[in-house]
Amino acid sequence: MRVQNFLVGAVSAAAALVPMAAMAGLGQPSPWQISFQQAATPIMEQITWFHDFLLVIITLITVFVLALLLVVIFKFNARANPVPSKTTHNTLIEVVWTVVPVMILVAIAIPSFRLLFNQLTIPAADVTIKATGKQWFWTYDYPDNGFSFDSLMVQEKDLKPGQPRLLAVDNEVVVPVNKVVRMQVVGADVIHAFAVPSFGIKIDAVPGRLNETWFRATREGVYYGQCSELCGKDHAFMPITVRVVNDKDYAAWLDEAKKKFANTTAPEGINVASTGTPQAQ
Repeated sequence: MRVQNFLVGAVSAAAALVPMAAMAGLGQPSPWQISFQQAATPIMEQITWFHDFLLVIITLITVFVLALLLVVIFKFNARANPVPSKTTHNTLIEVVWTVVPVMILVAIAIPSFRLLFNQLTIPAADVTIKATGKQWFWTYDYPDNGFSFDSLMVQEKDLKPGQPRLLAVDNEVVVPVNKVVRMQVVGADVIHAFAVPSFGIKIDAVPGRLNETWFRATREGVYYGQCSELCGKDHAFMPITVRVVNDKDYAAWLDEAKKKFANTTAPEGINVASTGTPQAQ
């Protein structure tokens, strides 16, 4: 915990030294941000910690190598050493520069493998949602509740106060707070990618292949993501919006969604152009 607090403090101090810089907000990007979006899941907290841990290691290595270069430049130049050294080897140095890098790699590998294991091991799910990437919108299925809906980007002229440009959608994914959500992701036409930065999830949506990931949001709020695989001319207009609510509001939303999206299926041959409206192929 002390190490984590030190790393967070170091990053905050660095941000204060950068003019116009800002720490990223929760759920969406911030102007001039220099770091990840704030974590809203345990996995994203681990990713942030691991990132800061690596930042410290690479900074120390960079400073050390720079110091060695300066020593060589100023101490071992021809003017300072008119008679060159005839040293051929140094056993101690050779052992050190072999053992120390191995120890550094092990120190990196242990938390790295732990993070990968936690990302790839899906706990027992409270909610299952299937996301199907299409050119250029998402279709979400709630198989346990028997309904599905399309989610399209809200056009700039239709944005409501507080809705971010290019990120807000007409139909949001709604999930309960502090519940394990299993995301099943597939592509309907080309490869897409389902990514929500504050959740620490990013997984390809591949046609004919069902990929899975998971998250457990620990804070209520609205979280934005985007398709993160170049999927065609309107790739930039394929956002993801996830609203995290308490159990009571989630139950109420489910009741409303079952009526609103009853017997609805995604129409065949539909895409969303940069205008954000469905267009027949």
